[in-house]
Parts: sequence; structure tokens; C-alpha cells
Amino acid sequence: MAGYRELVRTPGVIRIIAAQLTARFPNGMTSLAILLHIEHVTGSYGAAGLVLAATSIGQAVSGPVTSRWMGMWGMRKVLTLTMTICAICLTVIALGQMVLPAYVALGLITGLSTPPIQSAARTIYPKLVTSRQLTPLYSLDASLQEIIWIVAPVAVTLVATQLGTVPALLLIVVILVGGGSWFILSPEVGRVRIPRSKRRFGKVLARPTVLLATVIGFLLIGACAAVEASVVASYGHGGFEAGIVLAVFSIGSLAGGLSLGHAPMAPWAMARRLTVVATGLVLTVIAFALFSGDPILSPVGTSATLIIAGIGIAPALAVLFAMTSASVKFSDTAEAYGWIGTGQLIGGAAGSAIAGFLIDGTGAVGAYAAAGAFALLGAIVAAVFVRAFPDLRHRDPSPLPDTEPNAIIT
Repeated sequence: MAGYRELVRTPGVIRIIAAQLTARFPNGMTSLAILLHIEHVTGSYGAAGLVLAATSIGQAVSGPVTSRWMGMWGMRKVLTLTMTICAICLTVIALGQMVLPAYVALGLITGLSTPPIQSAARTIYPKLVTSRQLTPLYSLDASLQEIIWIVAPVAVTLVATQLGTVPALLLIVVILVGGGSWFILSPEVGRVRIPRSKRRFGKVLARPTVLLATVIGFLLIGACAAVEASVVASYGHGGFEAGIVLAVFSIGSLAGGLSLGHAPMAPWAMARRLTVVATGLVLTVIAFALFSGDPILSPVGTSATLIIAGIGIAPALAVLFAMTSASVKFSDTAEAYGWIGTGQLIGGAAGSAIAGFLIDGTGAVGAYAAAGAFALLGAIVAAVFVRAFPDLRHRDPSPLPDTEPNAIIT
């Protein structure tokens, strides 16, 4: 913890972490709020699913595009423009009475205009701290983002059920504008300028490390999404157990990230951490199968095994961020993080969809098994392509410089 105390004393670190977490808080609320609101307005979960799918597609497409724009036009301009459009669309969805195609179109625009806060923050980090502090900062960031997934869904569900879906959407708008403005107006955002990339759009994916990070992010978040669907299917029918089990899962990730924040990142670090996740999820399948009929032992056993799986998640994400930063030029970092975010969004959608089909066909145990398969495949990919991982035990994960020193002939 001494290392974290030194880190948070660094000027600007607490401000940027708090601002970006607040600005990203709507990420854990928007999908659920849109789902609840459109179902309430139309009376159809199918219609709500269409609008939500359009929003997710927009987010997946926009990630690398708007992240790259920050190197062309500056972070503040891009973040302000996207935040404004996104807030307007959410407000219209909340207050307007429209036909379904109009809701779908607005959902798509909402997704396309999602501010690239995550890419901006992780691009700023290498300019905010010393190289020695960068690895712990990535771990702290990966750990603290679990707060979003613990608190945000509970908060938006509480507001939607007690006050209505319109206040829930308007609350998201308030947090989006307030948190986004706090982040945009932070001095660190104004001081860091991303150089214009000289590469073609998408060329950064040709780097093996970025492509590997995108694939592993897809598999890891796919596993997490399958777990969420499984838990809701298991315990979400009128009880509070689902919220508790998912909170324990996130707390495990938070604890793992903080505990391993200073651990050296060797090439095998990702495979080891994903093996922890896969092991915990395999144990979850066994525990759920054994205790599924017991109203007490089932959630207790599932929580105990999920906390093991959670311990590896934030540390794996920290390796993901660090390996990306260490492998690309500073001008390409924002776009690289944008592609990784897109991979995670698609992984989340795939994990939820596969889990949903399995829940209908074989019950929740099949969905838990799918989560374990996602994580196990991630560990296998990390082990097979271990040579593509940078060895960060004796070097910092700072981005590569955009200019190289020239030899001077005398």
C-alpha cells in the first residue's frame, strides 16, 4: 500500500482517476436504463433489445474512430462534441414519444457519440506519473473501475423502479455532463496533446500485441458477461441474491487488482492471471451443480468460487493496458485502446448472447460453463502467443516515442 500512497500523492492523479470514473459511470447505467425505458414505453422486450443492440453497435464502431480523432482535433474538442450529442440523444429518448425506428436511430447515435473517456484517460497516464509508477497506476485504474459495475446497475435500477425510467435516463444525462465536464476541464487534459498519427486508420491492429490484447479483452469480458447473465438467471427472480453475488465477484477483482498492482509483468503474467479466472469459473460450475437446489448453499458456494475468479480479472486487465502502452507509439495509444474497447464490447455482447441461449436450453449451469470456456480459451491464447507479450519486469510500460534521435555526423 505504500506504493499506492506515493502514487495518489502525485499531483493530478486523484483528480484524473476520480473525474474519469465519474464520467464513465454512465457506462454501467445506460444499457440497463434504455432496456427498462423502451420496454416500459413499448411493452416489448424485443423492441427494447433492438434499441439496445443499436446502441451497442454504435459504441463498438465509435471507439477507435473517436479515439483517433483526439489526435487530429484535440481531446477537449472531441470529448465535448461527443458528450453533447450523447446527452441530447439520451434526453430525447427519455422525453420523446416516438415510433420504434426513431428509438433505434437515436440508440445508434447515442452509441456512436459515447465519449472516449477511457481511451483519453489511459493516454494521459504515461504523461502524469513516472515510469516506475505507471504499472501500479494501470492496476489501480483496472481495480477502481469495478466500482462502476458494482454501484451503477444497482443505482439505475433503484431509480427506475422507484421513480420511473424517465428520471433514470435524466440522471444518466446529469452524471454524463457533470462527470464529462469535470474530466474535460481538468488541467491534465489540456496539457496533454496526442500527436497526429502517421499511420492509416486501423493499421495499429497490425501490431501483434494490440491484436492480442483485443482478442484477450474479447474473451475476458465475454466470460464476465456470461457470468452476469448466469447469476441473474440463477438468483434474479425477486430476490437480492443476484446483486450480492455479482458484488462479491467485483470485490474479488478489486482486491486482486490492488494486491497485485506492483507485481512484475513477465510474458507469462497474462496466462497465469487468466488461469486464475478460469479456475474460479470451473469451480463455480461445480459448486452451482452441487448446490443449485439449496437456497442458502447455492449463493454462498457460487460467491465463494466467483471471488476466486474475480481475483484474476483486474490484474489481467492491468497487463492488457500495460502491454498495449509499451508496444505502440504515443500517437497510436488512443486508437489502440479504442480497438481494445471495441473488442471488449463485442465480447460482452457475445458472452451475454451465448449465455442466454444456454440458459434457455440447459439452464444456468450451461451458461456458467460457457463463462469458464471463454476464460480458459483466453488463458490458452495467452500461453500459445506468450512470445508476443513484452517483458515488463525490467522496463516501464511507457509508449514508444514518436520521434527517434538522429545521428549527427561531425
